[in-house]
Amino acid sequence: MCRSIKTLREPYVPEVSRADIEAAALQYVRKISGFRAPAAHNAAAFDAAVAAVAEATATLLDQLVVRGGAPQRPAAAG
Repeated sequence: MCRSIKTLREPYVPEVSRADIEAAALQYVRKISGFRAPAAHNAAAFDAAVAAVAEATATLLDQLVVRGGAPQRPAAAG
C-alpha cells in the first residue's frame, strides 16, 4: 500500500522523531482518503485523522519490544 512510508521501529531506525511519525501519518491518511490536500469542508476531518494516526503510531512504537534489541525509546517531543 504505502510503499514510501519508512519503517520506524528498531533496528531499521535507531531514533524516531515526532516529524517522522507525523509524516508517516500524513502519507497514510492521504492514501486512504484519496486526497493529497482536502477541500476546506474536509480539512478538519483530514487533520483530525492525521493527528489520531500519529498518536496511535507513537503509542505503538512506545510499546513495541523488539526481540534481541533494546526497548523502543520514546519519540522525540518534536
